[in-house]
Amino acid sequence: MDISTVLGGILGCVLGGLVLAAYRLGVFYQLIHKTETKSPRHGGESVAEVLRAHGVKFVFTLVGGHISPILVACEKLGIRIVDTRHEATAVFAADAVARLSGTIGVAAVTAGPGLTNTVTAVKNAQMAESPLLLIGGAAATLLQGRGALQDIDQMKAIAAAQSGTPGPVFVEFPIDTLYPFHLVEKEFAVKNPPKGLMGKVVAWYLHNHLKNLFAGAWEARAVSPLPVHVPMATDSQIQQCVELVSRAKKPVILLGSQATLPPTPVDEIRKALESLGIPCFLGGMARGMLGRDSPLHIRQNRRDALKEADLVLLAGTVCDFRLSYGRVLSRRSKIIAVNRDAGQLTKNSDMFWKPTVAIQGDAGSFLLSLSRGLKGHRCPEDWPRSLKDGDRTKENSNREKAAEKTERHLNPLQVLHRADALMAEDSIIVADGGDFVGSAAYIMRPRGPLRWLDPGAFGTLGVGGGFALGAKLCRPDSEVWIVYGDGSLGYSVAEFDTFTRHKTPVIALVGNDACWSQISREQVPILGSNVACGLAFTDYHVVADGYGGKGHLIGREDEGRLDDIIRQAQRESREGTATLLNVLIGKTNFRDGSISV
Repeated sequence: MDISTVLGGILGCVLGGLVLAAYRLGVFYQLIHKTETKSPRHGGESVAEVLRAHGVKFVFTLVGGHISPILVACEKLGIRIVDTRHEATAVFAADAVARLSGTIGVAAVTAGPGLTNTVTAVKNAQMAESPLLLIGGAAATLLQGRGALQDIDQMKAIAAAQSGTPGPVFVEFPIDTLYPFHLVEKEFAVKNPPKGLMGKVVAWYLHNHLKNLFAGAWEARAVSPLPVHVPMATDSQIQQCVELVSRAKKPVILLGSQATLPPTPVDEIRKALESLGIPCFLGGMARGMLGRDSPLHIRQNRRDALKEADLVLLAGTVCDFRLSYGRVLSRRSKIIAVNRDAGQLTKNSDMFWKPTVAIQGDAGSFLLSLSRGLKGHRCPEDWPRSLKDGDRTKENSNREKAAEKTERHLNPLQVLHRADALMAEDSIIVADGGDFVGSAAYIMRPRGPLRWLDPGAFGTLGVGGGFALGAKLCRPDSEVWIVYGDGSLGYSVAEFDTFTRHKTPVIALVGNDACWSQISREQVPILGSNVACGLAFTDYHVVADGYGGKGHLIGREDEGRLDDIIRQAQRESREGTATLLNVLIGKTNFRDGSISV
C-alpha cells in the first residue's frame, strides 16, 4: 500500500468525522431552517396552538416561572387558565374534565416539587383510565439533535393518552425552549469566557446550540389531532356473544367506568341497555347511566344476584378487589368479559374465575353492537322484576335505619336521604371520602349518565376540590355537589379560595363525625385502640367563610330545618357563592363489615 492511499484513507476518515460532527451539531439543519434571532415569539405559543387545535378549553395549573410562557400564550388564544392551591388539585380537575367532556384534560405544573406534588393524582388518573396531558417545566439543558421545539411532539402525546386504554401522559419542556431567543441568548452568554482558543470554542458551541434550538421554530406546521386508536370487538366475537345472551334466562350486566369513554355517546349506550332489558349493576362513572329510577338498575344485593345469574357480562368492569378478585362470580355462569386493556380483561382469571369469551375492545361500542344483534330479543321480564323487588326491600330497610336516632348529632343516612331528595335533576355528585361517602354510594342516585365522579380503583382521598372544579367548569349550569368525609375535606378545603376566585359555586356536604371512621370501624374491634383515628368537630364552615364562600353548621338542633338549610345552600350556589354544609353526624352500624384495605 503506497503513502498516497494511506493519506487518502486518513483524509477520508477526517472528512467523514467532520461531516458527522457537523450533522450532530445541527450545522446542516441550520442551513435548511432559518433561526429568527429577532423574533419575539416563544415556545409557549407553539404549545398553546396545539392545545387549541385539540379543543382544549381549560388548563389547570399552579403557576411557576418554568411554565409562564405556556400559560400566557394559552390565555391569549382563549384557553381559560384556572389556577389552584395545590398541583394535585390541578391534575384532579383535568381528570374530571377528561371524564365529563370526552376530550383530553390538561394540567401544567412547574419543575421539581411542582411535578412531584402531582404523583398521586397522576396515578389516580392512570387507574381510572382518564386521558390526561400533564405539562411540566424543567431546568434549561443543552439538548442534542434539532432542539426541543421540534423534538417534542405534543400531538403524539395527546393521541397516546386517548388511544387503547386511556391514561395520563407527561411532556416536559426545558425552560430554554419556552422563552424568546433574545432572553435565552442573554442567559446562555458566558459571563467570563476563558481566553484563547478554548474560550472561542465554548462561545461558538453555546451560540451554535442556541441557534440550533430555535432553527425552524416558527415554520408552519400541522397541529391537527392525530387519529386515536380504539380496539373493537370483531363481528365473530359479537355473534358469539349474541348467541350466548339469547339463550340466557338470568343474565346480568356489570357496567364499569370504561363504558363511558369515547367514541360511543353515553345516551346511545343507555338506549342499548334499555333495549336489551338486562338488569344492570353500575359502578364508577357508569353510575347514573340508566337514570334515577330505572327498573333495570339494580343497586342492592349484588352478591346474591351474581350467584343466581346464568350469564354475566363484565362491560369495562375488572375482577379486582371490587369484585373480590372474581370470587363473587359463579363457576356455573357463562362470563363475557370486555375491556380495552388486555391485563385488566383477564385479571385474576388464573385463580378465581374463567371467562367464556374474553374480548379486548371498547365496552360501549360492544354494547351497541350486541343490542343491534339482539334486536327484538329481551331478557325474561320476571328476572329483573325479582331483583328490583329485592332492591326495594333492602332500600326500605335502609330508610328504617335512617329514621333511627343516633346517640349524638344527626343520623348520616337521614342527611344523605334528604340531600338526595332535594338536589336538582341536573346535579353532578363528586364522592371524596370513606365511611360517609361509602354510605352515599348506596343512598344517593345520580340523575343521568356522567353525573357521578369518584376516584376510581386507586381510591384516592382528596379528589373532591379538583373534581368539583372541573365538573363545574364543564357544566356551569348544573348543581355540583361534593360529598366529603371530614377527613378527606382536609386535603382540598383550601380550594374554596379557587371556587371563589374562579366563580365556580359548588356545594360541599361534609359528614363530620370527628373520626377516620372507615378505619376506626375495623381498628377498634380488632386491635382495641382508636389511635390516629380521632379528629375534632372542627368549624369547617368558618374555613369556607374565610375563603370567600358561605358555611353552615348543622347539628341535631337543626334537624327540623335540615331541608330549609339545604335549599338555602342551593340558592346561594345559584347566586354565585360556593357553600359548605358542616353536618355533625353520629355513628350507625350501616357499614359494619365494610373493608378498608
